[in-house]
Amino acid sequence: MAEESVDRVVGGVRIPVHSYNQFMTQRASKQLSFHDHRMRSGRGGPRVGAGRPPASANPPVHHVRRPPVPMNCPSHVTLRLRSGTPGLRNRRFLRELRPSLRRGCARRGFRVVHYSVQRNHLHLIVESAGKEALGRGMKAISARVARAAQRAFGLSGPVLHGRYHLRILRTPREVRRALAYVLLNARKHWRERHGATPPERLDVASSGRWFDGWRRVPGSREPPPGPLEEPEVAKSRTWLLSVGWRRHGLVDPAELPGS
Repeated sequence: MAEESVDRVVGGVRIPVHSYNQFMTQRASKQLSFHDHRMRSGRGGPRVGAGRPPASANPPVHHVRRPPVPMNCPSHVTLRLRSGTPGLRNRRFLRELRPSLRRGCARRGFRVVHYSVQRNHLHLIVESAGKEALGRGMKAISARVARAAQRAFGLSGPVLHGRYHLRILRTPREVRRALAYVLLNARKHWRERHGATPPERLDVASSGRWFDGWRRVPGSREPPPGPLEEPEVAKSRTWLLSVGWRRHGLVDPAELPGS
């Protein structure tokens, strides 16, 4: 029986049946895989410079859901600065930060109890009345840190690098370790840079002057706080941060965090 001669319409174009059959045969013989199609089209295939740029040495904290924050547990918070920001361990920045902390270390449901300033990051030990209070308090403190850096160095625009890192301290031992880590963090970085035991003295870029849990009073380049001097940090209210951690011993100023 002779083949019926019926034209086909492809993409709005009328094609004679014999041409249509030839077209479909060629199309079937040249079926491409998804990978082949990407390589042929030049879109999405492997090539020099393709893909996401590599992460920095300190990638920002991803936007994952924060865990619930118990009211009776303090937290260790780390704030990092953007690359290229001048180092924070200098008098200009501390002159701006200290009065700002005095005004903002305590607010409704949130307290900054201890801190230390390093070259490109800050450590804070805070208390809060839950997750929402922590979020509001850290937003306010982050703004204060950023404005202090902007005033000290004449900067404009964003200063902080991504979100803050949070660790909830749930046991007396964890709180004790966090206190030593934060207040003696400068000793850790000094040893990493110089490869030797750092000098035993109070870090002036920290709240160590206001800490009453030293095993012995460390040497300092600054006098102890006077009776009328307003503190830069708030008084702790949780049992863990005021009493519980002491079960594991007072903090020796000669300790090296992380060793």
